[in-house]
Amino acid sequence: MAKKIHNDRAMKILKILKKTYPDAKIALNYNSPFELLIATILSAQCTDERVNIVTKKLFSKYKHPEDYVKVEAVELEDDIRSTGFYKQKTKSIQNAAAMLIDEYNSEVPDNMDDLIKLPGVARKTANIVLGNGMGITAGIAVDTHVKRLSQLLDLSKNSQPDKIEADLMEQIPKRDWTAFSHLLQAHGRAVCKARKPRCNECKLNELCPSSLI
Repeated sequence: MAKKIHNDRAMKILKILKKTYPDAKIALNYNSPFELLIATILSAQCTDERVNIVTKKLFSKYKHPEDYVKVEAVELEDDIRSTGFYKQKTKSIQNAAAMLIDEYNSEVPDNMDDLIKLPGVARKTANIVLGNGMGITAGIAVDTHVKRLSQLLDLSKNSQPDKIEADLMEQIPKRDWTAFSHLLQAHGRAVCKARKPRCNECKLNELCPSSLI
């Protein structure tokens, strides 16, 4: 019984978020699953706004996995330096590109099992690429906003992203898995800010155990 009540509350939260943020969508700019893969790797510990600035030039310079493999690491590092952790990101991008060439005919795999084999790709990145770049619903991308709001809203008591994802997948209809990430991200940026949540403006305050009202 408790689980059903919890699911009912999750559905109410989903309905309110859909009404509040009808245009919520991924903030990263891309033109293909491969570009989205690169952008998502770059987005680790970096704002989407900064990534979009960097990829505007990056995607005009590098078109295919082969381009990322051929370039000297120091040059690619310089191209993505402002996203932070540029040495590790360069290594992940070049190794992932090499694996795409060697094992997947330079194409981004369309399934979770193969995607998470790529260097620099965990479930969050794979879910973003599949859900947004390919229209394939495999799970829920859990970033910092999704993690924080899921806990505040008592949709999950876990702290590990994979366990939070499993909790959310039990409560949110599969058709809404990709959208739910965008909705929580939009709410986290607009109202439920980490440093100063605006609970008095929040449409979810009556459903939120963490509300300050």
